[in-house]
Amino acid sequence: IISPCVHSQLYELYKLYKLYELYELFKLIMAKNKTTFQFLSEPTDVNFGGKVHGGVVMKWIDQTAYTCARNWSESYCVTVYVGGIRFYKSISIGDVIKIDATVIYTGKTSIHIAVDVYAKNFSQKEYEKKTHCVIVFVAVDPEGKPIEVIKWKPVTETEQKLEKYALRLKELRESIDDEMEQFLRH
Repeated sequence: IISPCVHSQLYELYKLYKLYELYELFKLIMAKNKTTFQFLSEPTDVNFGGKVHGGVVMKWIDQTAYTCARNWSESYCVTVYVGGIRFYKSISIGDVIKIDATVIYTGKTSIHIAVDVYAKNFSQKEYEKKTHCVIVFVAVDPEGKPIEVIKWKPVTETEQKLEKYALRLKELRESIDDEMEQFLRH
């Protein structure tokens, strides 16, 4: 037989444990919406100007964003759109590269990911943003049919702004698709 006082204390401990479980689950879910890759740019990444080739940067973007989309959806994903790639500054061979991919919006089957590419040489303390884009993936089953993804919900003010940004880009893509339709029929 447990006294009411001990029972009350055990119940409080149980509630704390449940809160801890929810906190751990929240951390796990929040960690799934971000992926970071870090590495050195290599001599094989060079273009004719002696800098990192833009196509190599695009490959890095796709690999990092795919990993982020796969982590979020827990299924195979296909790239359906890469838009507005903006190359701010060139990247030098031997720079330390950091690529951040973050889920900023989810549709029924789509995952919209903002990707920022940063670089620094070893003498710099801070990374400098070099490239930005948004890339969209669709989660698919083994037969290649789209499947539903977990809904991402923005929490912070920054995340809410990023979701609005993703929705605005989605609207622009739809108007571009309408404009291009006449040329895609051939």
